[in-house]
Amino acid sequence: MSVRSGAAFCRNEDRKMAAVDRKRFVSVFDQCDVEKKGYLSREDVKVAVVMLFGYKPSKSETSMLMEAGAVPTCPGVPLEQFVSLMGRKLSAGDPYEKTRQIFSAFDLHCRGFLKLEDFRSVFARVAPRLPERTVLEAFRISLISFQHIHTQKSSHVCFPSPQMSCCFQRVWLRGVGLSC
Repeated sequence: MSVRSGAAFCRNEDRKMAAVDRKRFVSVFDQCDVEKKGYLSREDVKVAVVMLFGYKPSKSETSMLMEAGAVPTCPGVPLEQFVSLMGRKLSAGDPYEKTRQIFSAFDLHCRGFLKLEDFRSVFARVAPRLPERTVLEAFRISLISFQHIHTQKSSHVCFPSPQMSCCFQRVWLRGVGLSC
């Protein structure tokens, strides 16, 4: 396994569609193709995007997805086009935005920085049986990872720059016992 920098880790072109992503896309396709037509209608595509990405696509985004997945012999988006579209959509995702969302989930008081109490509170909600030492370790790793960020108080973790966003995601995932 090669070691890559945080910036290289986050580059969209470095991301290949993983087997697990493909499996998830196929599963969502199957769930949304209720009538087993072999393709997704406009409404099915909307539901699929909600299931995969957590938001309802706008009319214009849905139209673009339908056009991009169009096949002359099919009135909707067939499986292979759907998988390809969702793979491109996943790789086009902004890792900085994902980090911002995770950071915001921790920053309960909207201060723009995190304290140990914030870590404890979030971990108590998402992983109540997680040992205190793991929470402390996640906070310690966050402090070390972001120590070059300018802050007045050394016991605060500030929102990371785009270059540090991947590192924050890895710290969060490691803290809850997941791998990335």
